Amino acid sequence: MSGSREVIIYSRKGCHLCEIVKESLVKLHKRGGFTWHEVDVDSNAEIRRLYNDEVPVVFIDGRKAFKYHMDEKEFLRKLAA
Repeated sequence: MSGSREVIIYSRKGCHLCEIVKESLVKLHKRGGFTWHEVDVDSNAEIRRLYNDEVPVVFIDGRKAFKYHMDEKEFLRKLAA
């Protein structure tokens, strides 16, 4: 993987699926190749309007890559693309 990619996860407190995706990101982050941060959809009305029913939503370099679930192998494939 060349360079560092930016990953954003839109999530909310109390979301079980969000916790699973975040655990995967923490694990995969150890391999390097990307930075990531989390955005709480409930922190902003516009973000909540966009992603309220889709959390967790994962973006790689500004492009939606996953919603609800994230496959780790597919994530690594998309990260390398």
